[in-house]
Amino acid sequence: MAKQSKSPSFEDALNELESLVDTLEKGDLSLEDSLKTFERGVELTRSCQEALKDAEQKVRQLSKADPDADLGPYDRDD
Repeated sequence: MAKQSKSPSFEDALNELESLVDTLEKGDLSLEDSLKTFERGVELTRSCQEALKDAEQKVRQLSKADPDADLGPYDRDD
């Protein structure tokens, strides 16, 4: 599989990863295709982890800029 010059967005990578998992769970691929699909999944997982790490670092930096900011748990329902 050729390396892409630009990483996909977090959302695109996550969507592709979910699709790959569905494909692997069906069990219809050959061993070779399964390994290629798994390898792509590992690449996407690393890309997602890096994006999350970068986002966490940015949040920490922004929090340091405003030390009085309320850093309580995030509730999505609000």
